[in-house]
Amino acid sequence: MRFSVNIPNFGDFADAGAVATVATRAEQAGWDALLIWDHVVHDKQQRRGQPFGDPWMLLTAAALATTTLRLGTLVTPVARRRPEQLARQVATLDSLSGGRVIFGAGLGGPIEDEFASFGEPTDPVVLAEHLDEGLELLHRYWSGETVNHHGRHYQVRDVTLLPASVQRPRPPVWIGGFWPRRRPMRRAARWDGAVPLFADAKHGHAPPVDQLRDLVSFVHQNREDRSDEPFEIVVGGVSPGDPARARDLIEPLAAAGATWWDERQIETSEDLDRLTPVLRRVDQGPPALT
Repeated sequence: MRFSVNIPNFGDFADAGAVATVATRAEQAGWDALLIWDHVVHDKQQRRGQPFGDPWMLLTAAALATTTLRLGTLVTPVARRRPEQLARQVATLDSLSGGRVIFGAGLGGPIEDEFASFGEPTDPVVLAEHLDEGLELLHRYWSGETVNHHGRHYQVRDVTLLPASVQRPRPPVWIGGFWPRRRPMRRAARWDGAVPLFADAKHGHAPPVDQLRDLVSFVHQNREDRSDEPFEIVVGGVSPGDPARARDLIEPLAAAGATWWDERQIETSEDLDRLTPVLRRVDQGPPALT
């Protein structure tokens, strides 16, 4: 199992210097990755007046401050971005970091605040169509090959975007979604990893082991033609400070199929977007498993 640090892109972490500090300290403490939210307003009522940073600019600062730490988003709403621009941002960061990018993608939300506020479509079915078509375009753009595409939502004529991504055939694509909804996890099975949230375990809370086991079984059933390829199952929460309790929490999740533990703050916590308490946890290092 590998271990990541998860932070939002608002509050203290809207500042690129603060994110670079977290990245540097995480690398020094032995964490494997830094993963950042991708929001523009999040919950307008709750976050009104807070600064937000662009996650790709924040991750650029993190890349310049580190040498081995993996860097990515959890998750980027592809439907809220132009695929060609997003492809260039990710490929540029992949080059700058020497191939350390993880691309987390999903539907995005809250839909009313993050989409309706800007006059964007709010039908989840339409957003899912944009997500699927956009992901396929990203994959083709990152290849460095010429792209012609005539889809339902995007049109591309004779475009070659260079340089291609450093990682081949592309940066790993992890898909977020709520379990037990099948469609997002069926989508994840087509890519490189799943980042599930659970109805019984909100952000910052570890999922029930039996639900994780069901999800892992479902995903692998939908990967029959790619069962020999690596696939990541990313779960997270707040790990106990006591090493024995942390092992008791995380080892059953690893046994159920989780490959990453993503260290998160409780979403309703005052510490969610504050640098000092996050650094305190980062400096303690990732949980130690037997």
